[in-house]
Order: sequence, then C-alpha cells, then structure tokens
Amino acid sequence: MEQIKAYFEKTLQLTEEHWILFSSKLEQKKIPKKTLLINSGDTENWLSFIDKGIVRLFIPGELEDITFGFAFEGQFVSAYDSFLTRMPCTYALETLVDTVVWQISFDDLQSIYHSSKEGNYIGRLAGEALFLEKAKREISFLKDSAEQRYLQLFTHQPHLIKYIPLKYIASYIGITPQALSRIRKRIS
Repeated sequence: MEQIKAYFEKTLQLTEEHWILFSSKLEQKKIPKKTLLINSGDTENWLSFIDKGIVRLFIPGELEDITFGFAFEGQFVSAYDSFLTRMPCTYALETLVDTVVWQISFDDLQSIYHSSKEGNYIGRLAGEALFLEKAKREISFLKDSAEQRYLQLFTHQPHLIKYIPLKYIASYIGITPQALSRIRKRIS
C-alpha cells in the first residue's frame, strides 16, 4: 500500500486522516497470470493500482486479439470509460504475470469524492493518469514509426517487457510479429 501512498504524495499533501479514509476503502487482490480483470461486455466496477505485475488491455477478436495498452507497476488501470459511464466495456483487461493490485470500487470512490476535497483530488489524479497514458499512445500512433513505438515501450519498462509475449507487443505497436522480429534484429 506504500507504493500507492507515495504515488499520491508526489502531488498531494495527504493528511493522515484522509489517507486512512482512502486506504480503508482499498482492497488488495492477488491475481494469477492470464486472468481477466474484466471481460468485454461487463461493466467496470474497479479502479486498480498495480502494486506488482503487468496488465494488458485488448479487444478480443475471433482470430486474433488487438492489444492496445499495457499497464505496469506503479500505474492505475481500469476500463475507465465503463467505470465512469456505468456501461459495458468493449474490451478486456488481462494479467500477463502474477499481479497484485489495490482496488477501490466505484461506489466507494464516489463516497470519498463526497467526503472531502482531498478525496476528490485523489480520484482526479487517478483519472488524469489514465487519460495521459491514452493520449500518449494516440499521439505516438500518429507521429512515431513502429520502431519508435517499440523503443518507447522498451525504454519505459525494460525490466518488465521481457514478460510480454512478442505477439502482444506487435499488436500493440500495430505491426505483425514478423515485422517486429525484423525491427528487433535491426536494432540489436
């Protein structure tokens, strides 16, 4: 739980009272690898902070999934559009390795929002972090080559990328596994 507290304390002076209120609503979950956190068609009820592990965001396909995001240790993850709108999501979230998350439910987060200004700020920081990751990916697809997107992922979490199957990395950067092999051969 210290990692999530440190995350918020980078930008917010949390009083012990507000931290106790927020942390009392957090639930720790240990999730085995290859487990769905949410499936396409379900409504997201959790905002999760990854204490340890990797989560993949993907659109399930009949032949192949389309991976469009990864979340790593020290980041929030959620089907956030579904979380906000209370509507079913069109994608899924899956752990790629054994993962530990701290989760807060939609209802508990709403309760915290209403109880204090700091609680509202905590939720805003989490939502902003998810938005910034999404925006960064969209901009990268518009301006960067596949090789640049691969290198950015590799430099972002070099010690964790070895746990992500190459077919997911290829899908994430928008190329075939064969094209990814050529890029990796060229830059090694």
